[in-house]
Amino acid sequence: MKKILVLNSGSSSLKFQLFLDEESVASGLVEQIGEKISNAQLKFADKKIEKKEELKNHEEALKIVSLMLKEAGFLNEFSELNAVGHRVVHGGEDFIKATKIDNSNIEKLESISSLAPLHNPANIAGIKTILNLAPNVINVAVFDTAFHQTMPEYAYRYAIADEFYTKDSIRRYGFHGTSHEYVSQKAAEFLGVKQLNAISAHLGNGASISAIKDGKCVDTSMGLTPLEGLIMGTRCGDIDGGALFFMARKHNLSIDELDKICNKKSGMLALCGANDMRDIEDNMQKGDEKSKLAFEMFCYRITKYIGSYLAVTPASALIFTAGIGENDNLVREKVCENLSHLGFEIDKEKNNIRSKEIRNIATSNSKYAILVIPTNEELSIAKQTMAFC
Repeated sequence: MKKILVLNSGSSSLKFQLFLDEESVASGLVEQIGEKISNAQLKFADKKIEKKEELKNHEEALKIVSLMLKEAGFLNEFSELNAVGHRVVHGGEDFIKATKIDNSNIEKLESISSLAPLHNPANIAGIKTILNLAPNVINVAVFDTAFHQTMPEYAYRYAIADEFYTKDSIRRYGFHGTSHEYVSQKAAEFLGVKQLNAISAHLGNGASISAIKDGKCVDTSMGLTPLEGLIMGTRCGDIDGGALFFMARKHNLSIDELDKICNKKSGMLALCGANDMRDIEDNMQKGDEKSKLAFEMFCYRITKYIGSYLAVTPASALIFTAGIGENDNLVREKVCENLSHLGFEIDKEKNNIRSKEIRNIATSNSKYAILVIPTNEELSIAKQTMAFC
């Protein structure tokens, strides 16, 4: 039996999950790393272990994780692991699939940190910590961008001077790739096809859509960064670049201020004052017009992307996944209602059922299957990591 630890290292947090082969046996979170008091918790079976103490960095956080796993009886130390799978947000053009990371190529991984300065340094910190604490354990980086590396050049290039691509690697990369890959594979199994043609909608606080042809990604809504594409919880999504120039000149905004506005203070939050879809829908039901507009804009942008992706893949299915995609019947209903003239027919009764199972919520007359598939990025990372053991 192989013991695989999956890590998702943030700038001040650490999510983790322990797998025995493909079974998740424990999961946890360390928050507020670097602050006076950090919170760590481990959940397994119906039990919970919690610790509160100052954790200055990721190395100290992982030592607490090791102690909790020992206290729970799973392992005495990290050296007993077969491998650790690390979620890494950006792989650039160099890392196009899950890759074993060691001291020989970590410098290459660090060289692309500028493409994701808020995420990759934290992801790399997790890798370095495991290399230090358990040097004999295999470390595998699984990249959010990898699934999208099958996009053709005409889909991923931007119409800017060639030097910005060749020297600075500015192009579309896409994100949520581990999720899109996982649910597309599950959809193919569910539908009984070898090579899936579908549109995958990963809808959460961060959201993206991918066009899948013959099981491979041919286009996706996010770009160089996770800012492009759909309207999200706090991200604006698609916007005229000229509008940003106008805002900067008129209000004397710096690049950092614009970055913060577009990534942290835009999207649903800017439109209606909330970024949790449950709150937005509650307010909408109470008659709040701003919440209603935000909801309609969110669904409309999704509709537009699905419509455009029908032009690039002979899709037979639409997949909803992630927090909103899996749980929000109102969003699914509105999007499919917008697409009804194209042959998407949703069964409202099936759509209203809450379930953790894969299901088709389309009517028997629908031209397309409409699937709700719970994503499991951690399991996908564990499976890809296990392949190196």
